[in-house]
Amino acid sequence: MLTPAAIEVAAKRICAYVKRTPLLRSTVLNRLLDANIYFKFEGQQKVGAFKARGAINALLSLKEADHLPKEVVAFSSGNHAQAVAWAAKLLGVKATIMLPANASQVKVAATKAYGAQVVLAETRQEAERLVAEKSQHTGAFLLPPYDHDDVIAGQGTAAFEAWQDQGGFDAVFAPCGGGGLISGTYLATRFFSDSAQVFAAEPIIANDASRSYKSGTICKFDESPPTIADGVRTLAISERTFAHIRNLSGFYEISEAEIIYWTQWLMHLLKVAVEPTSALGIAAAQKWISEGNRGKKILVVLSGGNMDAKTYAEVWRKDFLAQLPSATMTTIEMI
Repeated sequence: MLTPAAIEVAAKRICAYVKRTPLLRSTVLNRLLDANIYFKFEGQQKVGAFKARGAINALLSLKEADHLPKEVVAFSSGNHAQAVAWAAKLLGVKATIMLPANASQVKVAATKAYGAQVVLAETRQEAERLVAEKSQHTGAFLLPPYDHDDVIAGQGTAAFEAWQDQGGFDAVFAPCGGGGLISGTYLATRFFSDSAQVFAAEPIIANDASRSYKSGTICKFDESPPTIADGVRTLAISERTFAHIRNLSGFYEISEAEIIYWTQWLMHLLKVAVEPTSALGIAAAQKWISEGNRGKKILVVLSGGNMDAKTYAEVWRKDFLAQLPSATMTTIEMI
């Protein structure tokens, strides 16, 4: 099983290829929530999301072992697609990416721009099936979005950098789709601290990982959940990520209204573009603070900043900025 030490190895391996993203702060938000919050902003990462870390770490690891493939295939809802296309181009590997038809058009266009062949499938299930078939029939290397140790280790380098740059966090929050980011974040945190709590955040309508955590058995969706947080429209976590997820301090389920609320407020306070998936962590952190955890030092991983015009319009369809954040607000107040 992957250990915290693997995150340090990955950080050293990929440091020449990825950006060391900044830790952002908002004095206003810290005052309103009575907290000391640091945001690890992966929107400034290569391809605009943390996924670049896992993709390049996996391919570099194969290269070190003299097993770099001639072709790599992958399925994704968007950010992993861009990441694989970018990493493959960097290392001179052909890339074929299968995406569901409802994938963000910005992410589809970016994947093509990095030189990958893009195939649009009707559903995510179909995209996964096509990738498996192509890998089996052609021998192309299948690089999954989260069910791979080198991918998980790469994703964990975001939190690893934050602990190096600041450290001393009482609690760490990150979104959860397939579980690669939160698994890597958990391992990175354990490299530096045995006591810091690590929490995952997931949309209520895409809560397969949360249900899995609570039940002790992996729960699956038959179809991609229709959350606005397109980065977490996964069907299920994997056994590999579940092994780490079951060690988390807890899960927070976030409503669509809360996701939109915090997307607006992050953009307003931090003056950066964030995609809705990034809002999950701060929504969860606010809930944790409201449970009696004021004055704590908190790390929130902002997963990415890629948002197309359709999603942007939906985020700003209703103005939530008239409702100030607070340490005690509830979901009902935000709807």
